[in-house]
Amino acid sequence: MHRLLTDMPGSQMLMLGNEAIVRGALEAGVAVATTYPGTPSSEISLNCFQISRETDLYFQYSTNEKVAMEVAAAAANAGLRSLCVMKHVGLNVAADALMTLAYVGVTGAMVIVTADDPAMFSSQNEQDNRYYAKLSGLPMLEPGSVAEALPMMVEAFALSERLGEPVLFRTTTRINHSTAPVTLGTLPERRTRGDFHKDPFRYVTVPAVSRRLHVRLLENIARAAEISDASPLNAVTGSGPWGVICNGVSFGYVQDAVADLGLAERVRILRVGFSHPLPERRIIDFVAACEKVLVVEEGEPYLEEGARAAAQAAGLTVPIQGKGPALFSRLYEFDPALVRRRLAAYFGLTAPASAAVDISDLPELPQRPPNLCAGCSHRATFYAVKKAVEGLETIFPTDIGCYTLGFLPPLSMGDFLICMGSSIGTACGFAQSTDKKVVAFIGDSTFFHSGIAGLVNAMFNNHDITVVILDNGTTAMTGHQPHPGVDMKALNLEGYGRVSIEAVVRALGVGHVSVIRPFKVQKSIEAIREAVAYKGVSVVISQELCALYAKSLKRKRGKPFQVSDRCRNHRDCINQLGCPAFFLDGERVRIDADLCVGCAVCAQICPEHAIVPVREG
Repeated sequence: MHRLLTDMPGSQMLMLGNEAIVRGALEAGVAVATTYPGTPSSEISLNCFQISRETDLYFQYSTNEKVAMEVAAAAANAGLRSLCVMKHVGLNVAADALMTLAYVGVTGAMVIVTADDPAMFSSQNEQDNRYYAKLSGLPMLEPGSVAEALPMMVEAFALSERLGEPVLFRTTTRINHSTAPVTLGTLPERRTRGDFHKDPFRYVTVPAVSRRLHVRLLENIARAAEISDASPLNAVTGSGPWGVICNGVSFGYVQDAVADLGLAERVRILRVGFSHPLPERRIIDFVAACEKVLVVEEGEPYLEEGARAAAQAAGLTVPIQGKGPALFSRLYEFDPALVRRRLAAYFGLTAPASAAVDISDLPELPQRPPNLCAGCSHRATFYAVKKAVEGLETIFPTDIGCYTLGFLPPLSMGDFLICMGSSIGTACGFAQSTDKKVVAFIGDSTFFHSGIAGLVNAMFNNHDITVVILDNGTTAMTGHQPHPGVDMKALNLEGYGRVSIEAVVRALGVGHVSVIRPFKVQKSIEAIREAVAYKGVSVVISQELCALYAKSLKRKRGKPFQVSDRCRNHRDCINQLGCPAFFLDGERVRIDADLCVGCAVCAQICPEHAIVPVREG
């Protein structure tokens, strides 16, 4: 039995933040869960997937976030409770559905998890999705700790049902990926079958209908504002003339800072957990009782702007500060020491210096820059493309996935990237705007997510581009989740279809399509050279399982290789491939047999053929 199905109300369990979110959804009676995987939310999806194999919870890895939201929205309007999960940039993809869904609302309940990533540990930006709540007019809740994530998720479903609107549930990486004891509640029976009652003058959003629905949405925002003002999720602790307003994980940092500085009798804290609509009456009363107020929030000055606006409307002149050169930055994550220093400085105190930890007896940590894994098929594909286009002026738009790391030396195969699926669209633009040959890279999961439309555009407009689809059989970057092209039978899972990338590409009318096995280096180079020479849209599908995924499937591993005495130390293997299985032993190149997967790419490019399989024994 999955551990999150433990039915022991009142007991405690050590959980990852993402696990606490899943448990909260289960305790709320969620019936349908949808996602497109993305860190830092990926473990929510994994746990839902695992639980769906044991229970009547319906879960799907959707083609992209927009589709995930549409599926969950339909379930919620059939009277069920649905959960839709994505990382922060995923909400950009789903925004088209989100904005109008706010007008339509739900008849059951729907919670949308948006996992923000301050400091961009695994993201292309660190946008603050609290503004999506403001833009859409939907209520938003923000847990301040792992332990709070569970009951707040239960509250989010209840709030959605009460208002008849989806509820945004915003987390940050520090909540998603921290671990803490969580108190279990009751697991109710799940209602998995609903019904849809036709009412086209509510659900079919033509202009005449949407005009009335916008009125409904504004009425719901007003109701939500009343609920927010009375909500215990927005609470004041402490007393004194100095005020701090904070949200999310910053609340814990502020509590620590107040304790460390001995300010318990001088600082009051307004913690905002129901962050849209903001509790304006609560903020006004709080600010009125303070001499000055500091706003502590990661990301944008969302709370600061809201607090200032509420105070100004009430005629208050209390200083309210948050972001600024001497205060908090809009960049990256906060930490307890930073918050302690800034809080002390704002209130005219001296923060005691933290005692440095003595690490003089510890060895220096080795640097581990990001790199494609040993035996990664993407490395072989990049090498083959680089050789195939030698002598040509080229531009390489790339995309979101493990293969993005191909932009690093020595491969240096990646020139432009803005979002999921952008490689083909931007390739069209570069082909039209320059005289250079354009070769776009896109992964298999990303192709299904948002790359197909770009390829359709390229075909319709007859752009001269080559698209290399890196098909490693899984959504590798976020943890080997399936996508529509995955062979689910290899995972012993029945009931799934499988969409052929090659069939899709050919169905679009692409004039030159080739399928390569990238570990066959010379044949791959020849096939890519032909594709690049083709005038118009050409597609190369590079097929080879992700090395880690193949290992998880218990696929037979190739013999590891070693560098023989024939080596003349040209170091083409290191300088052109950069596989992490290579290392230098003095001046000699060696291969770590424990890392080598036996792909033999290095053996094929060695000018002396000095790289050979390790002998038995």
